Amino acid sequence: MIQFLYSKPWQFLLLGLLLVVSTEISAHAVVTESSLKHHPIEINHPTEVVLHFNAGVELALSKVFLVSKGDVFHPLEITKGKKPGQVLIQIPALEEGDYAIKYKVFAADGHLTEDVIRFKVSAQR
Repeated sequence: MIQFLYSKPWQFLLLGLLLVVSTEISAHAVVTESSLKHHPIEINHPTEVVLHFNAGVELALSKVFLVSKGDVFHPLEITKGKKPGQVLIQIPALEEGDYAIKYKVFAADGHLTEDVIRFKVSAQR
């Protein structure tokens, strides 16, 4: 059986499967860092949120929304950051409460990624 796996056709088949699996794993733009983690949004203070993705993002094909109480969606302005995979999101002044950023972004290779980042706006203590 071991000898069978070392034959040339099986080596090429296994190599092909590994390439397909590794391409699929890395084919989506995933958030690796968010400025919300280190810089929470203050009450009634417009803020720029920075998201770092593990791949380039096609901004023209991507959409980002602020989700507020009652699942109300507000489109947000997004721009390209200085670094590859960096997206800047303009957040308007917000009242105290629970919010989310919902994004649908296309990676430079054309794969769609959709996710939600929840955050709270509250008085600084």
